[in-house]
This record gives sequence, C-alpha cells and structure tokens, in this order.
Amino acid sequence: MNFQDYLFYFFSTVLIVSALGVITVRNPVNSALLLVLAFVTCAGLWLLLEAEFLAITLVLVYVGAVMVLFLFVVMMLDINLDRLREGFWKWFPFGAIISVIMIAEMSAVFMGRHFGLEEMPNPNPQGADYSNTRELGRLLYTEYVYAFELAAVLLLVAMIAAIALTLRHREDKRSPNPSKQVKIRKEDRLRIVTMSAEKKE
Repeated sequence: MNFQDYLFYFFSTVLIVSALGVITVRNPVNSALLLVLAFVTCAGLWLLLEAEFLAITLVLVYVGAVMVLFLFVVMMLDINLDRLREGFWKWFPFGAIISVIMIAEMSAVFMGRHFGLEEMPNPNPQGADYSNTRELGRLLYTEYVYAFELAAVLLLVAMIAAIALTLRHREDKRSPNPSKQVKIRKEDRLRIVTMSAEKKE
C-alpha cells in the first residue's frame, strides 16, 4: 500500500467513527460538532479523488454556513433531552435492521472480488490543465440537465411548503400594512396646535 491508501483508510475510519458519534452522543451540540468533523473528513476523501471543487464546496457551504446555523438553533432552543431519548428503544429495531443492510452493502463493495464481482477501476490521474469544475458544469448542464432542474424545482417547492406550514397569523400581533402606510397623509399623523405665548412675571 502507498501513502494514498493509508490516507484513505485513516479518513474512512475517522468518518465512520464521527458518523456513529453523531447518532449516539446525547448532547446535541457535541453531535453537531461531530457532524462538522464528518464533513471535513469527507472533504478529505474527495480531495483524494481529485474533486477539489466538491471538497471546497462541502467545507464552505455545509461546515461554514449550514452547521453554524444548526449550532445557533441548537444552542438557542431549550431542547428537552429526556424527551428526545424516550423513543430510542422504540425505533432501535428499525435502526438495527437498516444498519445491518448498510453493513451488508458495504461488505459487498469491499469484498466483491472474493465473490466473483468485477472490481471497479481506480480513477485515472488527470493532467495539470484538467479542471473538475468545468467538467462538473459540463455534466450538470448536458447529460444531467433534466435531473438538475428537477432537483431545483423540488427544493423550491420544499422551501415554499416549509414557509407555508410555519406561517401563522396571530390576532394579537400587529403587523405593518404597506398599502395603508403609503395612503397616510400629513393631516392624519400631524396636528398643529396654536398656543398663546406666556410671559413669566
């Protein structure tokens, strides 16, 4: 094995341990921090696959923006940890079945050559003038343009649905009405009172 193989197994081990920690630790803040570690480790794996743009995007978007938002929400909300742990044993059998299926799938990938399956070839190293950003853009807007547009529409619909589900109109809350504000005249808000001057004796 060369140095790249050692890096792959190191990053993979850290990624698996941190992913297990995300779902097993009791403190939500520690869980979010372990998820940050998982994202950074996954970015390292993408660097080994010569996908620098995806690695940088993962760190900037998820670690730099999404996870910071998660940490703010988790730390600002008063989360009842005892209530979160109530349904652990209820869903444990379902989670165990999913875990067994995932372990079987990963074992089939790693040990496929022992079962007569054809091993996937390693990615060929590209030249110095190769740009994975340009190649990713070419694939997204040529071969996968319909899937890309469908994903964008689904995300837009999900965002609108989330806003519609969380929007509540309260009767005791006063909100500004722009259509009424622009119709306000000076006489409606300002009253000039004429007062006689007073002299101090």
